[in-house]
Amino acid sequence: MEAMIAEDGVAKSNQNREKAMRADYAALGEQLDRRGIAIDAILKKVEAFGVAVPSWGVGTGGTRFARFPGDGEPRDIFDKIEDCAVIQQLTRATPTVSLHIPWDRADPKRLKQAASRFGLGFDAMNSNTFSDGAGQSLSYKFGSLSHTDAATRRQAVEHNIECIEIGKELGSKALTIWIGDGSNFPGQVNFARAFERYLEAVKAIYAELPDDWRLFTEHKMYEPAFYSTVVQDWGTNYIIARETGERAYCLVDLGHHAPNVNIEMIVSRLIQFGKLGGFHFNDSKYGDDDLDAGSIDPYRLFLVFNELVNAELAGAKDFRPAHMLDQSHNVTDPIESLMLSVAEVQRAYAAALLVDREALAGYQQDNDALMATQTLKTAFRTDVEPILAMARFNRGGAIDPIAAYRASGYRRKVAGERPAVASGGGGIV
Repeated sequence: MEAMIAEDGVAKSNQNREKAMRADYAALGEQLDRRGIAIDAILKKVEAFGVAVPSWGVGTGGTRFARFPGDGEPRDIFDKIEDCAVIQQLTRATPTVSLHIPWDRADPKRLKQAASRFGLGFDAMNSNTFSDGAGQSLSYKFGSLSHTDAATRRQAVEHNIECIEIGKELGSKALTIWIGDGSNFPGQVNFARAFERYLEAVKAIYAELPDDWRLFTEHKMYEPAFYSTVVQDWGTNYIIARETGERAYCLVDLGHHAPNVNIEMIVSRLIQFGKLGGFHFNDSKYGDDDLDAGSIDPYRLFLVFNELVNAELAGAKDFRPAHMLDQSHNVTDPIESLMLSVAEVQRAYAAALLVDREALAGYQQDNDALMATQTLKTAFRTDVEPILAMARFNRGGAIDPIAAYRASGYRRKVAGERPAVASGGGGIV
């Protein structure tokens, strides 16, 4: 298996930090032992935890106003795979890449060969019917799967089926659908008819799904439609999953909700009724998903994982949520931001594993609000960094991924190999 960053450089970075890491791990182990928690058991779970990296995440994003390209941006999907390989090499927690068609369209055999060089696999396939591709005959300006024109809907359905066919060759096991369909003015669309058309189209896609695949549909409150959105919230998404079939599930993007929405309760509801498919992890301040995971509200990320761990320990039926990052990095090195996001997701998971479930259940039964919330805070406030560092080290990664990455000079190297991209224009990669 090839490595994009010299292994001796990673080893040198670790050598300077290993002694302190082991001391911190032992100290945390003693602390957790007094709470009746075996640190090695937590470590084992964290080591087994993985999150997919989106191919588009390694490029520099933008807003609808402007985009400022970064040095050494990936030119194509093969450059993207190399950047994703760096993240996996240093974090050892991102074994799969999620592709977006048509941007990542290439010979599946070449894609598999490129990924296998680094021991990478492929996660869920992602279709694009929210913008018009080169040579596309019919426009999605006024919708795709819910468009009033049957030919346009058929084109969108066929594109999703193409994504399934590509994914079958790559070993993917899921298709994620997100659409920007909606309206900008009152009266522009008939709400009920638009939703009927959408359901009909999704069922046509679902009919082509292999028996061992899952279908994820994603909701979003607004944008690019600013008056109404066809799949605007988790309730509508749940209806879609329920109406479509047993292997249809809801995907929760943390950045697709209003600022004060209780996302962890949404997660609980979807788990309770067997329709939680997975996540797109990020953070947001006002809307959408343009920030690193945990950068604004790490406690909310922890509370989401508190529900996930609770379901995991309770043995919830058909509970196997997919985990993926979904972010657009405008002012940071995307590789660094994605590595930090991986760590924050792992941190939330590790902290949720520390919750005293028996004590929490007792406080909930007794209506002891103060002690119930303090039980969660005790787990959240525990510094689990030594567990994360040990997990990376044990699996051959970097104790400090950012330090190892910067010391490697990888960004300078690829900047010299990949032509600079002219700035200007808006939009996301």
